[in-house]
Amino acid sequence: MTPSNPLRDESGSTPLESTAQIMDRITSQLGSQLNLVSLHGRRRTEQPAAPAPALVVVAHGSRDPRALDTVTTLLDRVRELRPGPAVRLGHIELNEPLLTDTLAAEKGSAVLVPLLLARGYHVKHDIPGAAADAPHLDTRIAAPLGPHPLLVEALHDRLLEAGWPTRPDRRTDAVVLAAAGSRDPDSATDTRRTADLLAQRLGVPVVPAYATPTDASAPGVPDAVRALAARGRHRTAVASYFTAPGRFATQCADAAPWIASAPLGAHPAMARLLLHRYDRARATAPQAPPRQLASA
Repeated sequence: MTPSNPLRDESGSTPLESTAQIMDRITSQLGSQLNLVSLHGRRRTEQPAAPAPALVVVAHGSRDPRALDTVTTLLDRVRELRPGPAVRLGHIELNEPLLTDTLAAEKGSAVLVPLLLARGYHVKHDIPGAAADAPHLDTRIAAPLGPHPLLVEALHDRLLEAGWPTRPDRRTDAVVLAAAGSRDPDSATDTRRTADLLAQRLGVPVVPAYATPTDASAPGVPDAVRALAARGRHRTAVASYFTAPGRFATQCADAAPWIASAPLGAHPAMARLLLHRYDRARATAPQAPPRQLASA
């Protein structure tokens, strides 16, 4: 026996739906409509999504007025890239608004993103302490910005702007990565890692040095320049590993025997990196106690 042909319409070309198919379609449509009705017979409304946590950028603070202008421009770039979350600013010291005041005025939840380039006292103690003093907030603390390839992108661009050659001489050229300095060994580790990443990008030696050297293993910028010259590196550039202009950045640039780059400032890669740290921290559980840091 041959199987019966499916039902067709009068033209003989289009199959007609079976009774079972029609009932399945009606049941599906009814189910979709019933999902919009509450148990009390009222039409359901979609629940609004919870607002994104505020992105609180934590800057160190500086007496140099250019620093605040630079950070303000950077935050504007972050807002352009991500219109969703509220973007706030809080300083550890020297400038208003202070971080404690920013957190006191905030509601709901916040992710604190250090505008700092390495681990150190501010990252490990000051920022978690400020979060602990704001128990009304659901807070998360992001990792510092460095080390990260986006920092290397910004450092490279700043060097090119200062006159670094697109094809450096691998025999005579070198770079001193000038940083603020810290007694925390983790800070030195993070800075060395950034120097290594920049050396890979440039193809020449990159030596970390500091505006405020703490010991013989952390040389000052002039010492690093002299050491490189003794090795035959007679064209040494100073890469400013600072987030904004200030006394330390100027001091290190003055020690450059050749060219010195501008601070990282409001480079587009910095805005992207702040959002990357925000996203990573937001994906973690709320901090308890608030001194725990999100993974890098």
